[in-house]
Amino acid sequence: MKPIALALTAALCALTPASFAAEASFDAKSSKPAAFKFERKERVAKPAAEDDRLWITATVSGASGRTAVVNAGISIEEIAADSVGGVGNARMTQRLTRLGIPFKAVPLAQRFHAEDFPAEDAAFHNYQRLTADLQGLVAASGGLASLFSIGGGWQGDKQIWCLRLNTTAKGEEKSNKPAIVYMGTHHAREHLSTEVPFLLAKYLVENRDKPEIAGLLAKRDVYIIPMINPDGAEYDIATGQYRMHRKNTRDNGGGSVGVDLNRNYGYHWGEGGSSGEPDSDIYHGPSAFSEPETQAVKKFVEDRLDTLKILLTFHSFSELILYPWGHKNGPLDDTKAQTAYETLAKTMAQWNGYTPEHSSDLYIASGDTTDWAWGAHKIFAFTFELTPKSMWDGGFYPGAGAISSTFAANLKPALYLLDLADDPYRASAPLGLTRAQPSNPTTGGR
Repeated sequence: MKPIALALTAALCALTPASFAAEASFDAKSSKPAAFKFERKERVAKPAAEDDRLWITATVSGASGRTAVVNAGISIEEIAADSVGGVGNARMTQRLTRLGIPFKAVPLAQRFHAEDFPAEDAAFHNYQRLTADLQGLVAASGGLASLFSIGGGWQGDKQIWCLRLNTTAKGEEKSNKPAIVYMGTHHAREHLSTEVPFLLAKYLVENRDKPEIAGLLAKRDVYIIPMINPDGAEYDIATGQYRMHRKNTRDNGGGSVGVDLNRNYGYHWGEGGSSGEPDSDIYHGPSAFSEPETQAVKKFVEDRLDTLKILLTFHSFSELILYPWGHKNGPLDDTKAQTAYETLAKTMAQWNGYTPEHSSDLYIASGDTTDWAWGAHKIFAFTFELTPKSMWDGGFYPGAGAISSTFAANLKPALYLLDLADDPYRASAPLGLTRAQPSNPTTGGR
């Protein structure tokens, strides 16, 4: 580890969860970021009259059993020793019956009773507040930060905002500095995954003059995209009760809403662990990169292939550090890269206590962000499944109390990747770190 990383580690050891409490919005009047405008002829989604989805608990164990459940069209959200729980419908339970897989099913609304951002959850960002607070960070950054849109969704009225931290380049200007991107909220109901990248941006802006942070920011190009799926995130909280909505807001017809953006990327799209049925929560869309949100990420990444070395995408929940492959079992063919991935993941796990593993160790899932970033472009890519560990600890809706502690747990991993963004293979050098051995958690929103 280089001296700057050692300094960061020492400085961060004293940090506590209370250091990262959310604050009020900034005054954004002085900032006018560029907006990306879409013209879409296709229909946008309207809420279905009724939600006929089911919470399905299937009795299976092991990755192969879980993959069979996913291939029935069910999005697995919770894993126990001898069962999985997830979202599906009656047609999918019939498939389980044909496969001989025992299951129980209850209406989704019976399983979840959360309400739309109650007063005690006011710290979470909806789209409007996120926009204002990102603009406020720009105004407060002393010229370090700039804000631009990488695209939008089907509704046409919300932007996918990207906050950039660069001491010499603004907006979409080219830079030769090694780059890293942090992303959140591919899945609408994973609101905690908005907060962690936003608080990282806030931390870097507020601590930009500290030597260890200033040293990093002088040499890096940092991109933070907290809400990849703004339409879906708003749709999830629009009725006064959480909808448990995972996808974006494409109108599929027949009352079905949305495509799973984390099954819509173009590397091994449409294979195992995704569904071609529009009413499945893991519907992969009509074609690879069919959605404006994934098109926007694709263009953003491919415009920066000469400098972008690391991609970290936050999801929730289950406290995991996942890395390729997801679409198939087994390690990477590239032994050097495999070693680097393992070292990176194990090092970060000893700070946040999460379980590091190949994505496919859970179950096969194709068309996701990290497989595409690595498989198509050799960008080191990780998925962090955030707090909590299980549905019983809060699941997708853990409450505002989880925000500061979850960010605190993941700050050192985020800065570690930032330091290594010039050359992730440096991670394979001996670090003398104690490897944590976290217990196996249940799984959330991959």
